[in-house]
Amino acid sequence: MDIAPILLIALPMTLVMITGEIDLSVGSMVGLSSVVTGVLVQAGVGFGVAATIALLVGVLGGAVNGFLVTVVGLPSLAVTIGTMALFRGLAVGPLGTAAVTSFPEEWTALAQAKISGTPLPYIMLPFVILLAIFVVMLHFSTFGRGVYAIGLSSDAARFSGVRVERTKFLLFVFAGVVSAFAGIFFTLRYGSARGDNATGLELQVIAAVVLGGVSVFGGRGKIYGVIAAALLIGTLSSALRLANVTSDVINIITGVLLVLSVVLASVIDWVQLRRARLAAAKAARVGTQTIPTTSTSSPN
Repeated sequence: MDIAPILLIALPMTLVMITGEIDLSVGSMVGLSSVVTGVLVQAGVGFGVAATIALLVGVLGGAVNGFLVTVVGLPSLAVTIGTMALFRGLAVGPLGTAAVTSFPEEWTALAQAKISGTPLPYIMLPFVILLAIFVVMLHFSTFGRGVYAIGLSSDAARFSGVRVERTKFLLFVFAGVVSAFAGIFFTLRYGSARGDNATGLELQVIAAVVLGGVSVFGGRGKIYGVIAAALLIGTLSSALRLANVTSDVINIITGVLLVLSVVLASVIDWVQLRRARLAAAKAARVGTQTIPTTSTSSPN
């Protein structure tokens, strides 16, 4: 249950980063959707309607990111840093330091319940559904091949017929709506809607994606590696909390893992490129030495 928001958001984030983009606003969107749900429930709106509106807010937030990146042409790093602050400000505004804690008991109980006869919480059911959707989308569809092509070269992908701008726009929308869904679960899991919910969550999501083998430069990565990395980070964080390690220290360790994973991936790429060049040079020398010489003789 603790790692569920990271697992959920890591799915669309994997595709976003394979295209060579990034979304730093996902943690703030979790907080914003949490506050939207809490404020609406406090105002007397049914929880189902409130959650639906929160999901629409996620779609809108993702569309804003996608529009600024694909239509306006701004870099995703700068855009999502801005929307990260914007969404967090919108989340803190309505409640300030207060919190909404009165939610329907059946929904909070469902968020904390486990599937009968198993140690798995019910949140794993929507996660498995989303996992299957994103696996098929990325690894078994033309859309996924386009995602990889964009990460390798946007211009080449465009000339190959891939609709680069539309693909990126959809991925940012997916990231927004899945983050909003994670925010709804986060709210029910802890029974509290606050503007500072999920602060710093984007760091853990990006760390899981990069540690799972997705290149920060785009064009490479598999979902199964990301899931394994997310579980590793979740297990490590839980163990450190049980050892009474503070959240600040856990964030430091997560940051170190993120830096090491990026550096290690770059070193591996450099070593592989170096070996390939040496092998090509050796093959060229061998080929030059084995070229037969021909001689011509004048007829008698």
